[in-house]
Amino acid sequence: MTIDERGAPDRPVESSAAKPRRRTAPGWAGVRPLLMRLHFYAGVFVGPFLVIAALTGIAYIYTPQVEDAVHDHELHVAASDTWLPLERQVDIAREAFPEGALKSVRPAPTATDTTQVIFTPPRATPSHSQTVFVDPHTGEVRGNLETYGSGQALPVRAWIDVLHRNLHLGEVGRIYSELAASWLGVIVLAGFGLWLSRRIALRRAARRDKPVAEPATGGAAKRGRALGRHAVVGLWAAIGLLFLSATGLTWSGHAGENIGALRSALDWSTPSVSAAVDPSPTGSDVGLDAVRESTLRAGLAAPVEIRVPTAPGTGYVVAQVGRSWPSHADSMAVDPATGQVTDTLRFDDYPLGAKLSKWGIDAHMGFLFGVPNQIVLTLLGLAIVGLVGWGYRMWWLRRPPMGGSRFGRAPARGSWRRAPAKALVPILLVGAALAWSMPVLGVSLLAFLVLDAVIGWSLSDPA
Repeated sequence: MTIDERGAPDRPVESSAAKPRRRTAPGWAGVRPLLMRLHFYAGVFVGPFLVIAALTGIAYIYTPQVEDAVHDHELHVAASDTWLPLERQVDIAREAFPEGALKSVRPAPTATDTTQVIFTPPRATPSHSQTVFVDPHTGEVRGNLETYGSGQALPVRAWIDVLHRNLHLGEVGRIYSELAASWLGVIVLAGFGLWLSRRIALRRAARRDKPVAEPATGGAAKRGRALGRHAVVGLWAAIGLLFLSATGLTWSGHAGENIGALRSALDWSTPSVSAAVDPSPTGSDVGLDAVRESTLRAGLAAPVEIRVPTAPGTGYVVAQVGRSWPSHADSMAVDPATGQVTDTLRFDDYPLGAKLSKWGIDAHMGFLFGVPNQIVLTLLGLAIVGLVGWGYRMWWLRRPPMGGSRFGRAPARGSWRRAPAKALVPILLVGAALAWSMPVLGVSLLAFLVLDAVIGWSLSDPA
């Protein structure tokens, strides 16, 4: 006698000669047990990472409001009709941070904003800069803060960003977010497959006039309610969760590299304006004010960032940095010797893949549509927390009624042997392709299979 996964005694083990061969189930009926086991194990082990990613993601999407409140003194000033020249504002910032090398300038986009003068510190951490905030009307230095990334994240937003990205554990911590993003899509697709197979089975039963099962009671009823909520919320949130999975992987370490290589192969990379110019024999420079005026006349509206020349033979690059809808991501190059625009790149001319990438990333971060975008992302994050919670509750309620296990039962073993070959082969091929393109997913999937084999071995009859 052995004890199976449900905590109940098995029948005596039959000899191999008397043991009937397993029969494959047709269609969805054969695939469903395999999807169930995949959905179960992935949900149980990846669930905590999904919850962490969801909660830290919700915290991040509201950082623009938090940033405005916490750093109001640095970001905002009283409106005035008097404006200092950009060159004068930069000189004031240089006095406040003389050890830094000027990197770029973000002129105040409105009369109530400060000008951000961005420096590269002597011992700069990658993706980090030092920004001096200058009142464009009076020249008062309103602050001097470390900023992060191309979005000029201030300390509070940068801290939450890194928390969401890697839990402040460096490159090792990035595995957590890649694990969550990789498995989120797989779990959603497996769950959708389970829902679809159940719908098909119910319709077939209805056509055959099969009797409806009696209403469940006790633990089964509780599981049914949890399953109903899990299914309804999962179905409504599926598209959004797949979107979060796909866009989240673009920031990942391993899968992100493969995504970048694929975009390059498809010519979907984000283009850039050419900053190459003929070197001026005299080294003359018209200055920031003339550069900004030239791009304004050419139709480059605020907010913008002016990146200063980095070497002889390069010009200024003025790029729009707005991230709301409609997207403004035009950029222009300006010859420092003449102040003339030498190259222009319009967002309308981006490849479709580059546009989709920008829209996807901005929407993932909650910037594209403002508050409505934040509300949708909040609902998706709460949906993840609820789905994981209901999933664990269903597992807990599957505990054997007579004891024998502190945990719920897993779906029946051997599901892959009952799946028809015409369904199993494509699943294996797709799984292999996903494992190759998303290495963290592949390694964790292998770990699941090893764990499943160990559990099966430990529950088997030693005889």
